[in-house]
Amino acid sequence: MTTAADMLATGFATLPDLIRAHAVERGERTAVADAQGSIDYRTLDAMMDRVAAALQRDGVAPGTAVAIVAAPTTDYAAVFLGAVRAGCVATPIAPSATPAAIAAMIADSGAPVVFLDAENARALEGQTLSARAIVFSREGGSPDWAPAFTEEQSFQAFADWLAPSDAKPTPVPIAPEDPFNIIYSSGTTGTPKGIVQSHAMRWAHVSRNTAAGFDTAVTMIATPLYSNTTLVSFLPTLGWGGTVVL
Repeated sequence: MTTAADMLATGFATLPDLIRAHAVERGERTAVADAQGSIDYRTLDAMMDRVAAALQRDGVAPGTAVAIVAAPTTDYAAVFLGAVRAGCVATPIAPSATPAAIAAMIADSGAPVVFLDAENARALEGQTLSARAIVFSREGGSPDWAPAFTEEQSFQAFADWLAPSDAKPTPVPIAPEDPFNIIYSSGTTGTPKGIVQSHAMRWAHVSRNTAAGFDTAVTMIATPLYSNTTLVSFLPTLGWGGTVVL
């Protein structure tokens, strides 16, 4: 297997492949931490596999948006990165937008699935969502309530939706020009616009930090994961094998 150092010395590598290498080389190192706990690189890599395998099981094809509307957690990070491993386009959406605007952005992205935490699922009650809803539950299992918007569409708890713990997704070849994520604008001049950002752009953010010390860094993230300002620190930290604190 190609090492993380070898990948980082090349002209292009993908973040999911780098995380896989870190899982082998430094599997017990903390990758992502939040207020509830932390996961190491081995666990993050396995969670990404489970997310990617579940998306493939459900027919979510490479190049398809996967929407996320939630507060930042280790589960959020695993979904974001697992979607990218499946060749999908991570699409984080600002919970601070109005419920109608959030529903409109989900529809605009074309995402067939949206991941929500309980707070944002409740905030979106009464909205007609164009995507199947998967709701995070930090306690595991199914939430003890069903959002009102699910009467006409599919709803499932994240723990129930995930592929089995030993699941392995079908590898997806990724080219530099392939879309990595969509970031929505703030909408100050009208309807928020989806900005597509490529794997090449994200690789540039990782590779240019050779001297930044991200391999030993603990990066505290105080801004949300739907912000590009956040991602330019979040992604390189993981690319170099450091630790992100959400």
